[in-house]
Amino acid sequence: MNAFFGSVWWLIVTMGLLITFHEYGHFVVARRCGVKVLKFSIGFGPALWSRFDRYGTEFVVAAIPLGGYVKMLDERELDGAVGPEDLEGAFNRKPVGQRMAITAAGPVFNLIFAIAALWLMFVIGRPDWQPLIDTPKGLAAEAGLQAGDRLVAVGGQNTGSWSNAVQALSEATAMHRDVAIQAVNPGGQTRTLTLMLSKLPPDAPLDEATFQRIGIDLQPPAAIADSMEKDTPAARGGMQPGDRIVEINGIAVNNFGDFTRSLAEQAAKNPTLGLVVDRHGQKVPLNVTAEQRQVEGHQKWVLGISIRGKAKDAVEQFGPLQAVPAAFDEIWKQTRQTLGLLWSMLTGQASLKNLSGVITIAQVANTSAQLGLAWFLSFLAAISLTLAIMNLLPIPILDGGHLLYYLIELVKGSPVSDRFQIAGQYVGLTLLVALMGLAFYNDILRIAS
Repeated sequence: MNAFFGSVWWLIVTMGLLITFHEYGHFVVARRCGVKVLKFSIGFGPALWSRFDRYGTEFVVAAIPLGGYVKMLDERELDGAVGPEDLEGAFNRKPVGQRMAITAAGPVFNLIFAIAALWLMFVIGRPDWQPLIDTPKGLAAEAGLQAGDRLVAVGGQNTGSWSNAVQALSEATAMHRDVAIQAVNPGGQTRTLTLMLSKLPPDAPLDEATFQRIGIDLQPPAAIADSMEKDTPAARGGMQPGDRIVEINGIAVNNFGDFTRSLAEQAAKNPTLGLVVDRHGQKVPLNVTAEQRQVEGHQKWVLGISIRGKAKDAVEQFGPLQAVPAAFDEIWKQTRQTLGLLWSMLTGQASLKNLSGVITIAQVANTSAQLGLAWFLSFLAAISLTLAIMNLLPIPILDGGHLLYYLIELVKGSPVSDRFQIAGQYVGLTLLVALMGLAFYNDILRIAS
């Protein structure tokens, strides 16, 4: 499955799961409160499938899987006459406390889904890399980090894996906040350094270019030949699968990054290279003549080998009981980071370029699915939690906006006027469309760059 169709498929899976769970929250609590549910729709637009249950509720799967809704009986929206018994099941006739519970149930169910997904992820075990860094550049080099350093804490957060380190760095980067990094070098010496993220451009988003300015990369894998085709420079020079390249023209090669740099530099001087490989513990000298080939639109010197990928050597895994507090800790950490980023964007501390839309979600969904079930569960949890938080924002048209209306009703003792609600719906819809448009625009810019 190519990247485009994979992204589309996993976007449908992701949105289908999370929207269904969200709307089921509204549905089940509405039923519990005695509200008559007219329609339960996953998606918008033309119906692809529908059926009625014995209570008269129509269940629909629609063509556009980017949302959903639960339509409840409301006498203010009646198309025809109904009897007194049906009116008892009208949403607007229920006590304000029940209406608040029904409205809040969607985001609450998203939160429950996120906790359950993280619990299962920790039980299965999410494979990751140790937070060992490559030769630092940019701000990282200025801070005094060194090649081979292990990042043990970023901004006071323990980083037992590369993903945790990137997450903590992303939080500080979004707010352009200088952050303390605790690092241990290969000799075991621990240092605390300050990464001056305040030097980043004010509008720098969380993208690849920004992280290149920071200059922290994962330590590459060793330069071990995984496979090679016949009649390639490496095969003609006597290399074998499993050989580890340790020298090029007398220059030490510690990893794949060293290998690519030295290969390009030395082959440009003379294509015939003196290699030393480690073969079953023995140092074997070889003479290999590199060739120039077109790779991703660029001329590059190659030997015709594929390098064995870096093994994931840090697994986040807990027993079923220990995974419960771990899931709640992760939920709290992600909630704090999400709310912090939203506040920073509102106050201008963080760039609005950090907003991502459906294209980015689709791409990340596909990537996480390729990494395995644990990674996909981690992704689902993050999106589900974001949906819960976004839906609780006090914006008319969202669940949080309706909850705001009900809170006003509790204070003043009567419902907010229909005119006020309609005006709020227009404002909320305009704001939502603007945010979605900005997120989509940011996605297009990322692809273009």
